[in-house]
Amino acid sequence: MPSLLLALLLAAPADEPLPIVSGVEAQPLAAQVRRLLDALDYLGQPLPEDDRRALETAMKGADGPQAVRAIQEILDKHALVGVTINPESRVKVAPGAAPRQLVEQGWRNFLVKVINEAGITSRLRVESPNAAPMVKRSRGAKEPTLEISPDQVRDRFLDATMFDDQPMTKSLSGLGVEYRLLQLFCRDVGKREATLAFDVGQGTQDLGFRSEVALLFDSLPASPVTLRVLDHDGEPTMAWFRITDKLGRVYPSQTRRLAPDFFFHPQVYRGDGETIPLPAGTYTVEFGRGPEYHIDSRTLVVPEKPVAPESFRLRRWVEPKSFGWWSGDHHVHGAGCAHYENPTQGVKPEDMFRHALGEDLNVACVLSWGPCWYFQKQYFDGKVHQLSEKDYLLRYDVEVSGFPSSHAGHLVLLNLGEDDYPGTERIEDWPSWDLPILKWAKAQGGVVGFAHSGWGLDLPDDTLPSDVVPPFSGIGANEYIVDITHDACDFISTVDTPAPWELNIWYHTLNCGYRCRISGETDFPCIYGERVGLGRVYVKVDGELNYPDWVQGLKDGRSYVSDGLSHLLDFTVDDVAVGEKGSQLDLESPKTVTITAKVSALLGEKPDEVIRTRPLSKKPYWHVERARVGATRTVPVEVVMNGRPVASKTIVADGSLQTVSFDVPVEKSSWVALRVYPSSHTNPVFIEVDGKPIRASRKSAEWCLKGVERCWEQKRPKIRGDELEAARDAYEHARQAYRRRLNESETE
Repeated sequence: MPSLLLALLLAAPADEPLPIVSGVEAQPLAAQVRRLLDALDYLGQPLPEDDRRALETAMKGADGPQAVRAIQEILDKHALVGVTINPESRVKVAPGAAPRQLVEQGWRNFLVKVINEAGITSRLRVESPNAAPMVKRSRGAKEPTLEISPDQVRDRFLDATMFDDQPMTKSLSGLGVEYRLLQLFCRDVGKREATLAFDVGQGTQDLGFRSEVALLFDSLPASPVTLRVLDHDGEPTMAWFRITDKLGRVYPSQTRRLAPDFFFHPQVYRGDGETIPLPAGTYTVEFGRGPEYHIDSRTLVVPEKPVAPESFRLRRWVEPKSFGWWSGDHHVHGAGCAHYENPTQGVKPEDMFRHALGEDLNVACVLSWGPCWYFQKQYFDGKVHQLSEKDYLLRYDVEVSGFPSSHAGHLVLLNLGEDDYPGTERIEDWPSWDLPILKWAKAQGGVVGFAHSGWGLDLPDDTLPSDVVPPFSGIGANEYIVDITHDACDFISTVDTPAPWELNIWYHTLNCGYRCRISGETDFPCIYGERVGLGRVYVKVDGELNYPDWVQGLKDGRSYVSDGLSHLLDFTVDDVAVGEKGSQLDLESPKTVTITAKVSALLGEKPDEVIRTRPLSKKPYWHVERARVGATRTVPVEVVMNGRPVASKTIVADGSLQTVSFDVPVEKSSWVALRVYPSSHTNPVFIEVDGKPIRASRKSAEWCLKGVERCWEQKRPKIRGDELEAARDAYEHARQAYRRRLNESETE
């Protein structure tokens, strides 16, 4: 009996008419209905012409009560539900007579009849368990998301919202009867049952489930739009597409996305010949393929029936790989992000590879890390993934994050042959500080460095290099200050944290004669979720792209880092190209050297003031807009020597490839690099004069020495007791190394 009663409460007969309300003034009801008609026209779903004419006739009638009744009789045919608010402001819901039709991957508009016995002016709200979030993101950086079951994914096919924008009003009018607009989006095709619940504020739901109603919908198939996706050279390719209607709504709906699409992206990735289901209508389509391509836009009209393929031709503004420079992002996560299929386990390799292809990212290193470690490591095999193509490589490796040593700085371990630290069975067994892990990884041929380097190295201002010793209190390149003295770190990562924080520690250690390189990363989707490859490293490879040469070039510094919107190709000092011949130029005595490079950058003609004026400590941390000179379309290309700019030339950032040349005097052993700050930065060429090592600054050596002390204060409490003696010795080694270099430095 209880279940029968519940069923009766949930679903009144669909053909039972909604109540006709009397005693309502005709003039305010007619005004509200005219706003409703305008809204339906704006939304592209007007009432049938016969009903519209009948409404106009009724609203012009002299008999007020008769007009009120006629308006309700006409509109009730299009009402999906009736919502009654009793004098105590309790809400109950009954099904209406509107056809219960939805459309796959599209929105449909329905009327909601509101009988307002309480005369309240609150906002009418709708909820549905079928429109619940597909995932729940945990708060805080790098925390895992909560897993939902496949059944829950299947049942959450709906989006439901009240349309309260102009010409409608945000809240109810208080009139005894009025009509509101409900918008429903359906992800799927076929029969689907959905529960809709309405309220006008906390505690206004009626008892016995009467504020909700279960309705069976028939979702009609959308038109499959076939995409013809052609690269700049006419070859089929993969690209990204951002599709919106005139209301700015994104298709497919972000909150209902399934693999291979991500809910936190407005764009989707599709290759030549693939389809996107779209309801009939007019759309704006933005499309592109990574930062080296122009972003284009066009109008797409979708008819009721399938049509011929829609063609999209991409336009590239720069092509580093044509000069042998291959882009990579060494910090991509295929798990632990908010993805539909099992967010704590992860994204399939084929879906991750699709995103890399769609962003024209030549090398994508997908890193397994703490929250997904035991599941995601199944994809690690110590070699390039079988999905890889001629110019696009996918490889699984490791980020030491969520491990006992994470407090000392997260590590990126590339080119591993074995991903389990010796003698460990679980994450908790790994070392509690970084140096043993770095040495183990390098011993097996790994190329290793620090992730998101700036965290914990924050500075009070943008001075670079800065004399301020940062707190060393985070998960960036903190213990790097020690590890570099043990020749245990190949690179620190840049582009995904504030540029001054990343570069400051690097500049200081370079000034002390250490030769660590920088690499570029995104930390997708933990720091940047917009797309993979927002932070990139471009590595020079002779001949065809292959992973061993690419990762060796990263280690050797035969590379530059960039947001992809400016480029520094073929940086050379005299006859030494960056990353070649050990990146070292030997001079018998001081002289003027010639520095050359091919450079390119792309800015819009008008400044983006939001990005340009934003503090460097706010995203996007690296962006070419920040380098713009005033309101011009130019950016400076700077020569950096020992951490400070010593020469500069401006180039027009119109996407053209330009050659720059500088003649720079070198008085002592130094390192030099080029930068478009903060958008791109080369690795250094090291210049030794008269065989003397680089000892560019006593202040830098003092800074590093103080940094070791600060780092020890921060990290010592979290190092396990049985490892503490070895860590203490390693830190003391670093102190002695910096003291020696301080004594060897002649320049303040």
